Amino acid sequence: MTNFLQNMAGMGGMTDQVIATDFLISAKSGIRNLAFAITETKTPELKAALREQLRVAVERHGEISNYMISKGYYHPHDLSEQLQVDLNTANTALNLPQQ
Repeated sequence: MTNFLQNMAGMGGMTDQVIATDFLISAKSGIRNLAFAITETKTPELKAALREQLRVAVERHGEISNYMISKGYYHPHDLSEQLQVDLNTANTALNLPQQ
């Protein structure tokens, strides 16, 4: 049923890519926010807790990145390949049926 709904929406197999990309962006935002919070925190115990959360967030970011690289969704070391993926994604979004 999922493929049927994806095809009806004009997205084909892009749903996994969209979810993974959103997850990666959220992970990056979380890392940035945790790093900022660490610099603003004065309590050593809270700093330690935030550092542990930051460590876990960086690890999760790596897992998401590796997944996306393995699927061909993300090319962090090849700008031309990443540009092509981004252009294809943008074109797909522009061609989605209007509601």
